[in-house]
Amino acid sequence: MDLAYLRAHPEHLPTFLTHQRIRETPVAGGSICTASRLTLDDGNSVFTKSWPEAAGSPAPEGFFTTEAAGLRWLGAAGGVPVPEVIVALPQLLALEWVEPGEPDAEAAERFGRELAVTHRAGARRFGADWPGFIGALPQDNTPAAEGSWSAWFAQRRLLPYLRLSVDNGALAAADVALVEQLINKIDGYGGDEPPARVHGDLWPGNLLWAADGRCRLVDPAAHGGHRETDLAQLSLFGGVPHLDRILSGYQQQWPLADGWAARVPVHQLQLLLVHTALFGAAYRSAVAAAARTALRC
Repeated sequence: MDLAYLRAHPEHLPTFLTHQRIRETPVAGGSICTASRLTLDDGNSVFTKSWPEAAGSPAPEGFFTTEAAGLRWLGAAGGVPVPEVIVALPQLLALEWVEPGEPDAEAAERFGRELAVTHRAGARRFGADWPGFIGALPQDNTPAAEGSWSAWFAQRRLLPYLRLSVDNGALAAADVALVEQLINKIDGYGGDEPPARVHGDLWPGNLLWAADGRCRLVDPAAHGGHRETDLAQLSLFGGVPHLDRILSGYQQQWPLADGWAARVPVHQLQLLLVHTALFGAAYRSAVAAAARTALRC
């Protein structure tokens, strides 16, 4: 099997893997999926993600096809590049292999400019025309019929993960009260921009810095959202290298609205609540701190 054959017959990939007709090397691929590098007969490589057998159940319906749709939609913007989607099957995703590199200041500034182009490509409405996932959790992409970003963000991006975090005991009553206070005043957090074309899960681990000096977007939870959400997530969990240069490049291409820096914790709260929903009370203090900081602005 070579790359041309795989592009023409993507449905055959599982059979070749089952019969060990392709050299497969495990690689790092996140905490959810099993990831491998496949070396094809023509010397080309592809990156694959599959649902782990240890999970004891198949991948959620639409899990990999949703990721593929998000990558293609982001790539069509002509901003930040994404790996080519080669195979998108219910239990398997195969992408172009991108040789990894190291981030530097020049690549970071270019990424910032390109991210602004991606965002500016926009979306028809807040939400998306496909079902969503963020990590292993469902993400409600039901488009907003009308109205501003703020109400949609509260209903689709904060409340569902707040409820899950309450159900699993990750948040105390005082934490919940803080988040609910913020939701009640969400209209005051700069939601008057039109929908941007956002990655939706843009913590630093979902940036692939490549050997060619450009950054790729991977593992999206893509939808029409607020561009400040992507930018806010870049500083979570240790922060992306050269964030100042990323922001400088972004501002050159599409300046942010006044007060954006004060709104960062509002936009970070979604991903922090996803983490309390998935991983429990280890992220409780981060949720409370973000809510408190946002309420002070």
